[in-house]
Amino acid sequence: MIQSSTSIMKKERQMLIMKQINLHNRALSSDLSMLLNVSEDTIRRDLNELAEAGKLVKVHGGALSKSYQFSYSTVNAYASSAKQVIAQKAASLIKKDMFVVIGGGTTVSELIRHIPMDISATFFTVSLLTALQLCDHSHATVIFVGGTIAKTSQISAGGEVISRLADIHADLCILGANGISFNEGITESDMETVQVKRAMMKASKQTAILTISEKLDSVQRVRVCDLDEINYLVTELEPDSGELKAYKRDRLTIM
Repeated sequence: MIQSSTSIMKKERQMLIMKQINLHNRALSSDLSMLLNVSEDTIRRDLNELAEAGKLVKVHGGALSKSYQFSYSTVNAYASSAKQVIAQKAASLIKKDMFVVIGGGTTVSELIRHIPMDISATFFTVSLLTALQLCDHSHATVIFVGGTIAKTSQISAGGEVISRLADIHADLCILGANGISFNEGITESDMETVQVKRAMMKASKQTAILTISEKLDSVQRVRVCDLDEINYLVTELEPDSGELKAYKRDRLTIM
């Protein structure tokens, strides 16, 4: 549990800030302020210093993980070995001639690296980086569902995007999770991202959630869906792991 004392040392505080940003790909200054029990001014100074050191990307109201924004290389991605295991499992869900709605993030990026290069499938995505990475698959059809790019989540969002997703009838939706809890389900840090993810799920027959086990039992601000609304939960753990026992549901396959 994170220490809630204002006496927390600057170096330790910045390490905790980096852990939160790497774990969830992004963080709001207000959330970090509450978590570490320091002022938002202190958090802003920390974020500025970390940005100047090249450790994160400072944005309005918070910060992004560098690996999340600029490149689909996962060499320096947080928990990269766990994400490779997840990718190997999740790649088995994608079959020939499928229509797949797919999100963004470093775990999804690792998944794309494990999808056979010669697969013939159609991919719809709201992530520009995901679209560019999928273009390396010569037999895949890649459709970017474009709109205004949300600076915090790095995906296209808004009414036009949700409307376009409503016209899609896909076989599978693949999403990362910012937070996941057996009580609260899948959660996100902002409503804009939640609305897009809900539309992606609604556009698909089945939904797969990919997450490293470190995010289990974590809750963000806004709920995306209950666990009963997803079909696959993919982590790096063995399906019968004790950490996953509380997540078992009748219609949910744990991989």
